[in-house]
Amino acid sequence: MQAHKQSLMYLHIAVLLFGGTALFAKLINLSALDITVYRTGIAGCALLILLYIQKKAIKLHSRRDYLIALLLGVTVGIHWLTYFAGMQLAGIAVGMIAFFTYPVITVFLEPLFHGRKPQLKDIISAVVVMFGIYLLIPDASLGNEVTLGIAIGILSAFFFAFRNIIHKRYFSQYGGPQTMLYQTWIACIMLCAFLEVPPLQVDTINWLLLITAGIIFTAAPHSLFAASLQHLSASTAGLISCLQPLYGTFLAFLILHEQPTISTIMGGVLVISAAFYETWSVTRKHTQ
Repeated sequence: MQAHKQSLMYLHIAVLLFGGTALFAKLINLSALDITVYRTGIAGCALLILLYIQKKAIKLHSRRDYLIALLLGVTVGIHWLTYFAGMQLAGIAVGMIAFFTYPVITVFLEPLFHGRKPQLKDIISAVVVMFGIYLLIPDASLGNEVTLGIAIGILSAFFFAFRNIIHKRYFSQYGGPQTMLYQTWIACIMLCAFLEVPPLQVDTINWLLLITAGIIFTAAPHSLFAASLQHLSASTAGLISCLQPLYGTFLAFLILHEQPTISTIMGGVLVISAAFYETWSVTRKHTQ
């Protein structure tokens, strides 16, 4: 019972920190690409130290697994780049809601790997999500920053959903820290060629924020999330993860004084409700 409570606490802290990650899109005075490169590099170093201290394996089992790790790293790199870009353009609340279309996107992507068709309930969820996104859009033109940010946020959700499906099918034999070690390093190496601000030109404040984002808001929550799954089901983790936009919006209001509009709240309720339903529906099917 005590272990279950502790795992639940780990999970909520992890989801809170995941929600807080979005704040750095506004707090760090760098481009989305630079934030992603530095954040992944710092997180990768922190995860390597963690695995060394815990005396856990770093090497993968086969050459095939290294190729899968490469695909996952490229995918997560694009996901994080578009994630921060979407937040910078649309704001934290709207950007997070757009990103949380990923559970519904997953429902439509996953059947492609199993040769099945989406069910009627999934199509209804998609319609609800589209209406929720419609409420967020201020102008039906990509020339509008918020609209462009929403589009980029949905693109980020697509890559996140794809990463999760590939990980679940081909890489689930590895623990969270070991998995994220390869993904962060590959994402960093892939994007560092396009770095706009070199390390020596990053000021002290931005370095402190980057280190905080890399260690406390990347390496730590992924490790806590993995630890929580030792005593909690994947269904519990998935459902509690739906609180991430709520945590992120609250932190943005508290720290950045971003106040969501009524249409943002209404659109958010629709999108998060659909995400919650799809997560609950899938996990209930697996437990039966």
